[in-house]
Amino acid sequence: MAQPKGFVDVINPDYVCHLHKAIYGLKQAPRQWYNTLTAHLVSMGFKHSLSDPSLLTLVYVDDILITGDNNTLISNIIQQLHQHFNMKQLGEVHSFLGIQIERNPNQFFLSQQNYAASILEVAQLSDCKSLANPTCTKLPSNFSADSILGDPTIYRRITGSLQYLTLTRSDISYSVNLLSQHMHQPLPQHIYLLKHLLRYIRGTINYGIPITKSNLMLSSFSDADWAGDPTSRKSTSGYCSFLGDTLISWTVKKQMMVARSSTESEYRALAALTADVVWLRRVLTDFGIQQSAPTDLYCDNTSAIALANNPVFHARTKHIEIDHRFVRDHIYHSTIRLLPINTVDQPADIFTKSLSTPRFQQLRSKLSVTPRPNSLTGDIRTIAT
Repeated sequence: MAQPKGFVDVINPDYVCHLHKAIYGLKQAPRQWYNTLTAHLVSMGFKHSLSDPSLLTLVYVDDILITGDNNTLISNIIQQLHQHFNMKQLGEVHSFLGIQIERNPNQFFLSQQNYAASILEVAQLSDCKSLANPTCTKLPSNFSADSILGDPTIYRRITGSLQYLTLTRSDISYSVNLLSQHMHQPLPQHIYLLKHLLRYIRGTINYGIPITKSNLMLSSFSDADWAGDPTSRKSTSGYCSFLGDTLISWTVKKQMMVARSSTESEYRALAALTADVVWLRRVLTDFGIQQSAPTDLYCDNTSAIALANNPVFHARTKHIEIDHRFVRDHIYHSTIRLLPINTVDQPADIFTKSLSTPRFQQLRSKLSVTPRPNSLTGDIRTIAT
């Protein structure tokens, strides 16, 4: 730290200001707030999660969400926080960080309808005709100009906003990932695909994901599209995880290296999913949800499954040795169990490629992305400081 230029104390030029409290808006202010809050929560008996140190409760700038199955304990925690912090209790949660939360005794429904509407308003597509598919399997030969989306700044702004929308809309993850790869220089075909996606969102603006009561066993699905990028020939990994019937995690990502075979691309996706499953199991343990059995990982590539279960290492697979040993170790220690699945039943297929509308809608239902129910009710509370 140093004294600001033009305000240097001539007598004591090496002195700096000693702040008795953090100034809101400085770079260190969020960190100081986090340290102050977590120190108090720890003094109340909370413990940091080993898998995620911020798991005490979800802290985002100045909004706090407290949840649990003991209303009396929740009320006591809120009263203790009131004694140390200037807070306002907002009651049962209906919206948190742009996510609408609707409730009934057996289900929570998460959606971002208002947020999606604001994106469409920026693109001036609030009243556009809707489409049934966020992507298209064949691009037209000619692209008409778009005065709004044709502006690279607007393209980047909307695409960045769509990344946040994928928090409750796993069905658009592949499309958003594809558009995000061309933020630096969007071409006419990318502007066309962005408008196509926005028209799909217009028709499914009330869609979201339900959280339902079911068993608490973790299961995951992995898929890859070998050499799907026509320019770089890199593959796309896609995987998702369910806790019972509830979708809790999903990822779409282009692989870092060019795969020499479909088996290699599928195996790299399996290795990435295995790492994610290991982390999810640790987080679930922090919540008191023990996974007593190995987590089932479903893959539609029999060669990748055989490679993972085969202890003999072949010369043809030397280039994926690290991933091979990583997956093999977790199979050996019963962390995961690899199982085959028919490609037709593979829900992760929606994360790796453009699909026909019937196929897309079939997989969307498997991910439980559905329209918002008419009425719901429940018990989670929000606090604002």
